[in-house]
Amino acid sequence: MKVKTILVSQPEPKVENSPYFELQQRHKVKIDFRPFIHVEGVNAKEIRLQKIDLNQYTAIILTSKNAVDHFFRVADEMRYKVPEGLKYFCQSEAIAFYLQKYVVYRKRKIYVGPKDFADLSPLIKKYKDEKFLLPASDQLNADAPITLNALKVDWTPAVFYRTVMSDLSDLADVYYDVLAFFSPTGIKSLFMNFPDFEQNNTRIAVFGSTTQKEALDHGLRVDILAPTPATPSMTMALEKYIIEANKTK
Repeated sequence: MKVKTILVSQPEPKVENSPYFELQQRHKVKIDFRPFIHVEGVNAKEIRLQKIDLNQYTAIILTSKNAVDHFFRVADEMRYKVPEGLKYFCQSEAIAFYLQKYVVYRKRKIYVGPKDFADLSPLIKKYKDEKFLLPASDQLNADAPITLNALKVDWTPAVFYRTVMSDLSDLADVYYDVLAFFSPTGIKSLFMNFPDFEQNNTRIAVFGSTTQKEALDHGLRVDILAPTPATPSMTMALEKYIIEANKTK
């Protein structure tokens, strides 16, 4: 069956040259964007109940842009003056660059990992006497605790924000040829909103093995998978499928 409509379960890109917009123009398909999950901040009172005192920590581990935003939000709510000597360990270059939204980059001690959390190990090990805070969501990836515990450093996890399933009731009578998912929580949100969802001819696209597993556990047929060596991004995987599905017969 041909692909004419796609629903991407993420916010609409803010950049004009997004590959999604290029995909839409190239193949004359309609692409809509709708977050199936969203992030809600945890207030300072709740964080204090986690026995978190920001003054106790000499280093912050940042695993996402959300972690950056919510750390500085909480610091502001707690009237905590972020010291210039605070060390920042960023999981990726993109997170480190995003940090510039809040601090003067050249005046701060910022350490950057290439990509995965485990890649931060040599940097954290070098500063193993620091007291580390890991501000994260209520769905912390297992690789962070495993890595930090193996390094035997003094670290504390704290829930600064939560991943919440969005209300999708207005989509009840809307049909799309393809639904694209990027996290297991997105799949859970689909079934929380539509417990009787039947896939039928809807194609399911997933990014990552954990999202794929969640889809399969819910009895879904996964038609489009990324990343793969041939299609490292979701847009590339979608394009490859569209080209095959929309061939003139």
